[in-house]
Amino acid sequence: MVVDMTTASFFLLALLHILTEIDGQHHHNSANMPAPSFGSTMENITVINGRDASFTCVVLNIGPHRVAWIKADDKGILAMHDRVLTNNARLSVLHSDLHTWTLHIRDVHRSDRGVYMCQINSDPMLSQTASLEVVVPPDILNEEGGGEVLIPEGGMARLSCKAKGFPQPRVTWRREDGQEIVIRNGSLQKQKVPIFEGEVLTFHKITRSEMGAYLCIASNNVPPSVSRRIVVNVHFYPIIQVHNQLVGGPLGSNITLDCMVEASPKPINYWARESGEIIIPNDKYRMEEIEVNTYTTRLRLHLKLSSSADEGGYKCCSKNSIGDSEGTITVYATKRVEEEKSLGRWSDHDEEGGAEESDSVDDSDSTSLEVTTTHFTLGRVTPPAGPSSRRANNNNIQSPIQNKMSIIRSSGSVAQTAVRPQSYYLVAIISFFSLIRYAPLTLF
Repeated sequence: MVVDMTTASFFLLALLHILTEIDGQHHHNSANMPAPSFGSTMENITVINGRDASFTCVVLNIGPHRVAWIKADDKGILAMHDRVLTNNARLSVLHSDLHTWTLHIRDVHRSDRGVYMCQINSDPMLSQTASLEVVVPPDILNEEGGGEVLIPEGGMARLSCKAKGFPQPRVTWRREDGQEIVIRNGSLQKQKVPIFEGEVLTFHKITRSEMGAYLCIASNNVPPSVSRRIVVNVHFYPIIQVHNQLVGGPLGSNITLDCMVEASPKPINYWARESGEIIIPNDKYRMEEIEVNTYTTRLRLHLKLSSSADEGGYKCCSKNSIGDSEGTITVYATKRVEEEKSLGRWSDHDEEGGAEESDSVDDSDSTSLEVTTTHFTLGRVTPPAGPSSRRANNNNIQSPIQNKMSIIRSSGSVAQTAVRPQSYYLVAIISFFSLIRYAPLTLF
């Protein structure tokens, strides 16, 4: 069918009129609607690396317009309305209601920090921005050397601890046991501080007192803070201190020998006799080790003094990879009074007899008499000092007050002195009773 030009032109003009009417109606309706605006201000966000972050943009009177998300730093369009335009799989857009658009970033990276823009394609164009800050918790970098440092006493030690994070972490040092850190400058002047700040802690002419565990702590107000533990071991040969070098006690008693050992690395400690015989723990010997601190140990040897064979030298010995040392303690035994009684060298009857004898003399004669006693030390006789201890003999008779008679047993191990009176009869009476009790007797 052939349509003439007049008819075709009529249809085109009619279609154009219709389109013009529709476009005019659209502009008329748009002019009557209020302009779009933002309902609230976007907030800046600070988030820890690895967590999620979300920006919310509230738009009123959106009408036919669209909302776009743009990263202002590089002008890259991230999303348009409810569609993500970038190939970043960690980004998503949520249009929860008529007025709210949300840009969600999952597992935030440090590279995500920057300025983000919410933009409305109105005329004129509307936009608002907010920044994303990504902070990173501190992390201590691993360095060679591990967690232990070995240094000879008097040498130099250098502890290093470097950390990364954002903001840049602050590195401090402290001792694990709470003691102060000793810092020596170039002139070796000492300064004690509870906390040292800096990545490198240096010890000059280190001593055994500075041995122990040190904590390197990195913090930047982003939780959590982290720490690294470094143990400083100062090596030196054993040193033994013996406070009591002479220890004694009665036979049959228990005594304790004590010595202090300072050594690093940890030594082998043992006890030995002066002859070199190593003492083995048994019913007679009991050994004890008490740890005082990292490098100090107290050694104790508990032993029973059974016989004179237990007397002599005992050695407290210590040995490590640096050297060895020993300290000697001399043990002696004293005899007991019970032993003297068991040997018949002393008895309670002897003491009573001497007292009775003195009483009989006082009753028979009014003359003032002096009684001399005997002192016993390890079975030996030790007469007291002074004029009263001098012996009287038959050729040299002293005054009645100082006149004495000594009566000694034939064994010679124990001596007792009694009173010699002035009168002959008194001497005869005393001699008679002495012959009965102590025969044979020797008169002086």
